Amino acid sequence: MSRTTLCRLGDLGDGEARRFDVEGRLLAVVRIGDDVYAIGDTCSHAKISLSEGDVHAAERELECWKHGSTFSLLTGEPSSLPATRPVPVYEVTVVDGDVTVELS
Repeated sequence: MSRTTLCRLGDLGDGEARRFDVEGRLLAVVRIGDDVYAIGDTCSHAKISLSEGDVHAAERELECWKHGSTFSLLTGEPSSLPATRPVPVYEVTVVDGDVTVELS
């Protein structure tokens, strides 16, 4: 396992998703208030970047802009069709304002 610093918390807009390439893995990183989530950035249905989609803060979901599938930021599971397979979820921590992700 490796832990990588992505950015400062203040660099992430509240309610927005941002794409990061970490060790060859594309991540969609989402900030909702003081909480930060990281999931795989590629939609499991059509290989579209999830970080370009809309964040549903109340549901803790990220929507694929192409076909409308939404993915849980907590589990990676899709909650709407056409996607049926989950995307990976990564552990994120914020320490002293630094956002870090753990890759396993």
